[in-house]
Amino acid sequence: MNINDLPTDANVLDALGERISRQRLHRNLTQAELAKASGVSKRTIERLEAGESTQLSNFIRILRALDLLDGLDQVIPKPLASPLQQLALQGRQRQRASSVREPDASAKAWTWKDGS
Repeated sequence: MNINDLPTDANVLDALGERISRQRLHRNLTQAELAKASGVSKRTIERLEAGESTQLSNFIRILRALDLLDGLDQVIPKPLASPLQQLALQGRQRQRASSVREPDASAKAWTWKDGS
């Protein structure tokens, strides 16, 4: 089942924990060995595999120890600017998001002045 199809955050955590557990077992590692390799406690591995929440930094350490860190590039791909945006930015990085401006409701619509 795709993670995107899971209805709740708890279900996503469960699925991620299951996948981490399967990857660990596929590499024939115990929870203690993975904990030592990743620099986290065994209890952190147990919590993660049980679908409980953990710190993002611990998750990254575990992915690194399992050689799965490159998968994050697929999860959060590097955004690519369009050619027009690249030209406008001229090598600078965008710093802020802009909001869509709504037309001013109090402003009167412009019309041609009628000479009659």
